Amino acid sequence: MRTQFIVIGIPDDPNYISKNKKIVDIINSNTYLSGGKRHHEILMPFLPEGAVWIDIKVPLDKVFDEYEYHQKIVVFASGDPLFYGFASTILKRMPDAEITLLPSFNSLQMLSHELKISYDDMIMVSLTGRPWHELDRALIENRAKIGILTDHVHTPAAIAKRLLKYGFTQYKMYIGEHLGNPEKQRISRSLILSEAEEHPFDSPNCVILQRMYNDITYRPLGIPDKMFELLDGRERMITKAPIRILDMSMLMLPMCNHFWDIGFCTGSVSIEAKRQYPHLHIHAFEIRKECWRLIEENSSKLGAPGIDVHICDFMEEDVSDLPAPDAVFIGGHGGKLKEIVHKVARYLAPDGLLVFNSVSEDSEKMFIEAVHEAGLKLDDPLDIRVSDYNPITILKAFKEAK
Repeated sequence: MRTQFIVIGIPDDPNYISKNKKIVDIINSNTYLSGGKRHHEILMPFLPEGAVWIDIKVPLDKVFDEYEYHQKIVVFASGDPLFYGFASTILKRMPDAEITLLPSFNSLQMLSHELKISYDDMIMVSLTGRPWHELDRALIENRAKIGILTDHVHTPAAIAKRLLKYGFTQYKMYIGEHLGNPEKQRISRSLILSEAEEHPFDSPNCVILQRMYNDITYRPLGIPDKMFELLDGRERMITKAPIRILDMSMLMLPMCNHFWDIGFCTGSVSIEAKRQYPHLHIHAFEIRKECWRLIEENSSKLGAPGIDVHICDFMEEDVSDLPAPDAVFIGGHGGKLKEIVHKVARYLAPDGLLVFNSVSEDSEKMFIEAVHEAGLKLDDPLDIRVSDYNPITILKAFKEAK
């Protein structure tokens, strides 16, 4: 028999339950109820004798194991249970379950209502237990309004600090604390980032970023080489702008989700890719420790947050836990080109692409040999020369899907 769930969304208001007879009746007519710590605190005065409360806490496997024993469960969640909420988790974990929903407004809707700001053109991002990726993407895409669900790590102050670090100063912040709670609710309006960075805010809270009128940052394709801090000032230790553009075209990055940049040095390829294709999850590898500072400075100055940096010998790095890359660029190999190609071939996703810029006949021959040995397919090469630098052959291989 399918488990039946009644999922009730409530605001952070201790009086909300007493004002809603339908919810009180549901509580009184059921034995098994569930929710988080804050929900339990709100529900305590209303729980009937004999009621069993199931705490929602990690690991969730134990919670859902408990759910399996019961035919009917009333679950309390915050706001709209289908908006980054627990009802979505139930649907993923127990797709055959029968669910009845009683939603209320989510916190970003309530903040928008308080501010009289329309949210039909707002992109919503959850940082609750999630990485920065989707916020970084929205910032690089210059979204006019961004609604953010926070947590104890991704606080309003931490968000403001990140925006300042990567140069997204075109935004002002609105912050709502304890929304829906008439005794604790507080709204902070039109804060500049430096104010938000220094100000403590109570939890729970949420944030709306609004871009200042017509203040749009243009990010042209092909970042000028002079914009990058170089390794020891060596101009030849950077993939030149025209080559970067061709490399990204051959890697077909708009079609990819996961990209590896091996031997990143200044970080020029990763930074260019992140700015143009902010949906990408990028892992950048480099053996030289001094390059950590370079990619940090360059990504900060050029507004490219969210690149996962690995300072390591790629051949010794355990990459088995990383998602399979759809595209890989080898910018440096330290004399281990063949070994790197073989390792990449093991982890490359089906139909995944590998690109390498060869500056000598020896490296071209070595790459082609490694590609054939690793069972990859070679695509047509592209010969190019920029200014008075040595001619470059852009080599491309792919992993044929079986």
